[in-house]
Amino acid sequence: MNPFFLKIKSHKEQNLPFVLYSKPNTSNFIGILQQNNTLYHVSDYSEKGFVFASFDEKQLILIPESESEIITAEKETTSFAPIEIDDLNFDAEAKFQYESLVAKGIHAIKNEEFKKVVLSRSEDVQLAEFDFIETFQHLVQLYPATFCYCFFHPEIGLWMGATPEKLLKANGNVFETMALAGTQKDNPETEIVWQQKEKDEQQYVTDFIVKRLREFAASVVVSEPYSLRAGSIWHIKTDISGVLKDNSTLEEVIDTLHPTPAICGLPKKKSKAFILENENYDRTFYTGFLGELNSSFAGNTASSDLFVNLRSMQIQENKAILYMGCGITKESIPEKEWEESVNKSMTMKRVLKK
Repeated sequence: MNPFFLKIKSHKEQNLPFVLYSKPNTSNFIGILQQNNTLYHVSDYSEKGFVFASFDEKQLILIPESESEIITAEKETTSFAPIEIDDLNFDAEAKFQYESLVAKGIHAIKNEEFKKVVLSRSEDVQLAEFDFIETFQHLVQLYPATFCYCFFHPEIGLWMGATPEKLLKANGNVFETMALAGTQKDNPETEIVWQQKEKDEQQYVTDFIVKRLREFAASVVVSEPYSLRAGSIWHIKTDISGVLKDNSTLEEVIDTLHPTPAICGLPKKKSKAFILENENYDRTFYTGFLGELNSSFAGNTASSDLFVNLRSMQIQENKAILYMGCGITKESIPEKEWEESVNKSMTMKRVLKK
């Protein structure tokens, strides 16, 4: 094991907080090793460090730059054969519950309670053995175009993921974000074709983000939608960028964007209330956000680079808790949404040893 990973492993053995991550399509790893075990929080987004926020924003955990050692390493090529999973072996009760939840969501949409809702579930995978460094390296190798991370705090636990969705990049008053929706399994033999349902879902997301940003931005630029591959899954993506007004704050912009329609729904308040009432489990940090806050770990200037915590899992003693969700519109079919959630669970299952 190289010195970079040995240092992180030793830090974890001391039960000290850290985050290890790799930004999309970059050539290096970054490790932020907190030198004490205090649980720090973000209060107004002026802090510097790495933020790890829950879906409901009640937990805004910070690994402060000032209390941490920051280490980096060049990525090495490692050989790894992903585990091919038989996804036909599933829990019939879990399928029934998720399809019932989706049907309830579709019914609420047809009753015009909201236009879209993102409904999720969790799944436990038993682990005979688990090596967080090996698993992290596998994530990076399989999903180089995503934000791959491993976050640990003794009071929060161990979380890992490979997310394709940027929440916000802000450098001074210049910002970048994205609208991401639609999911399709990669099939090398067929061209990616998006149905109207997915195109509509993507447009909802784009329109919402642009409308909300106009309150805080002096200018907004929107790209044409295009297909984005994240490992074995394709999405539709639209790039959104612009310049913030001089009196706009980072906190205002984050509160405007989170939770995005890609993880919550439209309108935000009504779909979020439906999720909290009907999902029957606590998402905690799944579909929260994480990343660099007013920091200069990856460059010369202090900037924020935040991602939505999708395709993620929580590691407990002998199991991994996987999280996956699907965007529900009035055209959704419960069984198809179940299949999509199973495809999404493969992202993490492919790097886990049973």
